[in-house]
Amino acid sequence: MTKGPILFDLEPDPGAPGPDPAPNVADAPPVPDLTEPAPGAGGAAMETAMRAAARPSSRLARWFWGLAASILSIVLSVAAWQFAASLVATVPILGWIVTALLGAFVLVALLVALREMAAFGRLGRIDSIKHEADMALAEADLAAARGVVRQLEALYAGREDTRWGRDRLAERKDDQFDAEALFGLAEDTLLAPLDAAARREVEAAARQVATVTALVPLALADVVAAFASSLRMIRRVAEIYGGRSGVFGGWRLTRAVFSHLVATGAVAAGEDLLEPVLGGSVLSKLSRRFGEGLVNGALSARVGVAAMEVCRPLPFSPRHRPSVRGIIKSALAGLIGRSG
Repeated sequence: MTKGPILFDLEPDPGAPGPDPAPNVADAPPVPDLTEPAPGAGGAAMETAMRAAARPSSRLARWFWGLAASILSIVLSVAAWQFAASLVATVPILGWIVTALLGAFVLVALLVALREMAAFGRLGRIDSIKHEADMALAEADLAAARGVVRQLEALYAGREDTRWGRDRLAERKDDQFDAEALFGLAEDTLLAPLDAAARREVEAAARQVATVTALVPLALADVVAAFASSLRMIRRVAEIYGGRSGVFGGWRLTRAVFSHLVATGAVAAGEDLLEPVLGGSVLSKLSRRFGEGLVNGALSARVGVAAMEVCRPLPFSPRHRPSVRGIIKSALAGLIGRSG
């Protein structure tokens, strides 16, 4: 048994025969870093959801699904009618009960269709008000601006949360003598509380997306959470501004928001938004999963700001325009503070 360390000489004698020289450690390839994000990471959940929603469907696909839905509805209607008729012939009481249930279902379906039509009408009304406001600002037309303000008052006439703003606007609107000042008064009195409520919804959605992405390791869970949270956020923002949307109206609004973001190249800008807010040194110290959650949250905040711009009946003035970085800082900086 030997005592002490054993020294192996790896430098062979140049003149003595023997094996080849030992390899140089510096020439070995680097060990792969298993902590590096996989391809598509770094905010890919929110980007994937946005691109999937904004992708335009082909005309052939629309025809296919339209015809399939028509055929399926006809088959189900005929089968339900035959089932009810056979029950009336065999068991009259049960048959009439089923017939009444089918009639109630048709009535509810008609009411749902009417609600969807009303939702499209509300969205179209807000679009019309915004278009007229843009024209009034471009032409400095005070008469047109007063007409837009009257439409705003009518839009929010039945809402108790806008009563104070409507009263202040009614008291002071006749003292404004140019379109820009009149719209500024409408923003200060009537729309400012709605802007604050919409901003809170956007901040909550950004925090939720960031938290789910960081804490839930399941595959595609972050994509589903980002998409569902964005749909709910856009729907809530539309309701705050008076454009309550149904299922189809909400989907059209969501596609409009996502298409705008994809077209303007704002989809993959999450890291560019986070670095000036949180600092590059902070981002470099975060774990991969938590950093990806923050990027998804930042993109969700950008979606929310786009939804505010689309759903608001008046265009934002420079003084009231929401800051994407400010919303990100309010929504996500708290997560950094609590994690530290």
